[in-house]
Amino acid sequence: MTVLCVRFQLPPESEAALPGLLGLLEEFTPVVEALPPDGALADLRGAERYFGRSAVELASVIRVRALALHGVDCVIGAGPGPMLARVALRDARPGVTCAVPEDAVAEFLADRPVAALPGVGTATSRTLCEYGLDTLGRVAAAPLSTLQRLIGARTGRELHEKAGGVDRGRVVPNGVSRSLATERPFPLDELDPDRHRRALLSAAEELGARLRALDKVCGTLTLTVRYADRTATIRTRTLREPTAHSAALTRAAYAMYEALGLQRARVRALVLRAESLAPAEQASHQLTFDPVDEKVRRVEEAADRVRAKFGPGAVIPGALAA
Repeated sequence: MTVLCVRFQLPPESEAALPGLLGLLEEFTPVVEALPPDGALADLRGAERYFGRSAVELASVIRVRALALHGVDCVIGAGPGPMLARVALRDARPGVTCAVPEDAVAEFLADRPVAALPGVGTATSRTLCEYGLDTLGRVAAAPLSTLQRLIGARTGRELHEKAGGVDRGRVVPNGVSRSLATERPFPLDELDPDRHRRALLSAAEELGARLRALDKVCGTLTLTVRYADRTATIRTRTLREPTAHSAALTRAAYAMYEALGLQRARVRALVLRAESLAPAEQASHQLTFDPVDEKVRRVEEAADRVRAKFGPGAVIPGALAA
């Protein structure tokens, strides 16, 4: 084992704790890749030699330190590479690290559904299942030419390798300073699209307020939909112009959600992330001459002043109606 995939069990709206938790991982290795809003990959190749312990043993130390120093538990998957560590994370539980056996990678993957592989979306999984290729073992045993005819030459080749346990990925150190995120978990797995949209509206309003408070704008918005079976769908959209305008963020979030075409999906949480942040003073704003849009912007400015004075929970009577 050389790579850990760690998901910190952060309370809702506690993304601010992630940089400190990443710092905890960096005490063991400088090769840490943030997976906002609550996860990270850590390459422990050098740490295993330095500390004289395996990655699984180091995972136990990391878990104890996260609890002791930050009051945050975590689930950890371990594998020879980042892709395998992510797959292992699906079976991990608090207090127990799930590790992929290095000498039995293909056997570990064989009975798992195709969607268990990171990067395999709903459409690809559905296409393969229609032809009976519903497990990674069957995908690995299928002729490469068959996969390439079904899902394309490059995608078919990559999927065939991954299903056979070939992990060519690497951990790329990065940071979380150029992004902001907010999560809307549901108390029970939620089927109602109207409740999904209300959660997205709330998340976009919060992101907009946080961006404006920092005098930042974002150029990219990412939506993560987490389902009851612990899988997730991620969609990213580049905005027409960098913005901190809540209405523009809401429109982009709605568009990504509707493009997914979810029907009776049991959604556990929605995460909205603002990326490619830049100073607001450097952003251009296209004039629309739309009186409704200008009114909404004035209401936002007034709401921001109230929040700055009375705190983030303050509201303006009638502001939502506007």
